[in-house]
Amino acid sequence: MTSASRVVDTPERFAFGENWRRFLRVLDEPRIRRAEESLKEMLRVETLEGRRFLDAGSGSGLFSLAARRLGAVVYSFDFDPQSVACAEELKRRYFPGDSHWHISSGSVLDPAFLGSLGQFDVVYSWGVLHHTGAMWQALANMTPLVRTDGQLFVAIYNDQGFKSRYWHRVKAAYVAHPFLRWPLVIAHIPYPFLASLILRGVSGRLDLARGMSHWYDLIDWIGGYPFEVATPAALVDFYYPHGFRLQTLRTTSRFGCNEFVWVKAL
Repeated sequence: MTSASRVVDTPERFAFGENWRRFLRVLDEPRIRRAEESLKEMLRVETLEGRRFLDAGSGSGLFSLAARRLGAVVYSFDFDPQSVACAEELKRRYFPGDSHWHISSGSVLDPAFLGSLGQFDVVYSWGVLHHTGAMWQALANMTPLVRTDGQLFVAIYNDQGFKSRYWHRVKAAYVAHPFLRWPLVIAHIPYPFLASLILRGVSGRLDLARGMSHWYDLIDWIGGYPFEVATPAALVDFYYPHGFRLQTLRTTSRFGCNEFVWVKAL
C-alpha cells in the first residue's frame, strides 16, 4: 500500500461500502433511470456511446451502471473493498461478462495507480473527494485523467461556515464512538431527514433526483467522515489555473453538495 493510500486508511473512517451494500437492496429500475437522467442533464448529453467514463470512488456502483447503460466504456474503482464488491454485484446483475465495464480497487490519492488508467472523456467523482482526508490533493489528482475537451464532473460538500464545523464534530463522533451512532442518527432525524422530506413533498419532488435513498443518504450524511467542504468560488479558483472551464454548475445554499461539470480546455 502506498503512503497516499494510508492517508485514508484510518480506524476513524465511515464504512461507506457497508452502507452502499445495504442500499443495493432497494435499488430498482426507477432509481437506475433517475441516475441516468441526472448524468444526461449535468453532462448535457443524450448518450455516452463510445466514451471512456471513469467512476472515481464508485461507491454503490449505481453511476457506473448508469454510464454503462448510456453506452460508455466504464472504469470503476474504489478504495473501500465493499464498494468494489457493490460495483461487481451490479455488473453481475445487469452486464455479466461484459468487456466494457472494468472494476478495480484503488485510491484517488495514489498517483501511480491513477497514472495506470490513462485518460477519459468523462471523469466522474460525486461526493467522494471530500471524504479522502486530503480533498485538495484528490481534486488535483483528477486533472490529468481528463483528456483535452473531456469533462470532469465532481460534487463537493458546500461550505456553510459554523454549520459545517458542527457537522464535522458530529461525523467525527459517529466514527470514533460506536455507542453514539444510533443516538446521533435519532437526534438528527427531525433535521435533516424529516425536514428534507417535508420540503420535497411540498415541492412535489419526493424522490431523490439521483436515484438515491433518503434513509441511506441520512446514514451517509451523519457518519460520512473524513469530511471537508469548499465554496463554489474556491473550486472555481482552483480549477481554472489547471486549464478547466466551467460548463455546468448546480449549487445549494444548504448542507449537501455543489455540483460542477468542467471541460478541459488545455
